[in-house]
Amino acid sequence: MEYKISELVSKSGVPKSTILYYIKEGMLPEAKKLKSNVHRYSDKHLELLQYINYMKEHFGSTNEQLKDMLQYKDLSFSTSSSMIVPLMNALSAIPSDTKHYTKSEFMERFSVEETLLEQLIADEIIIPTDPNDFTDKEASIMKLISYFQEAGIEYEILKMYVFHAKALSLLEHQMQARLCDIRNDKNFSTLWKIVFETLFNAKTYIFNRQTYKAYFSTLKNEVLK
Repeated sequence: MEYKISELVSKSGVPKSTILYYIKEGMLPEAKKLKSNVHRYSDKHLELLQYINYMKEHFGSTNEQLKDMLQYKDLSFSTSSSMIVPLMNALSAIPSDTKHYTKSEFMERFSVEETLLEQLIADEIIIPTDPNDFTDKEASIMKLISYFQEAGIEYEILKMYVFHAKALSLLEHQMQARLCDIRNDKNFSTLWKIVFETLFNAKTYIFNRQTYKAYFSTLKNEVLK
């Protein structure tokens, strides 16, 4: 379906000046030009505007972050199998302004023994995005490992976290596959909202509430003794 700019503004709730800015910045495709001063916009413009609004409202995404995500828009918004692409940077859990270290720099900076680091990588407790790319995120895990060592206990709990994280990742992948199977032009905007909300809101809520429930139950039992 094609829209006049006024119709796109009405349907998306985004001002004309903002739409034109998004086009200028490459966040939206160019409009179809019928005449020198007559342009038409498509459902793709509307869907992308809905996506931008959603990311800004629910995740506080900036224009720069969205530009980075939307470099994959032709892929992620046209084929169901790659709808997860815009999430990859967020799923890496590495902020864009994080300081990076080579492996040798990382070991020297944080006084890490190579044998221990290799073991943690083998156990998948530490998963660098590249074999020679480490950040403060990995350093925070090393600090936690040092606490285990200080207490004289093994980090088995972290190994169990890895085990269950793998199982959860398979479940999430199955969810995405199911959504992809039913994807069509009418429901796609809703499907990527399900993916985003599940991965970034529901997962944290469910896990933290279950932890709260377990601790609350233990506390209540201790009080009753």
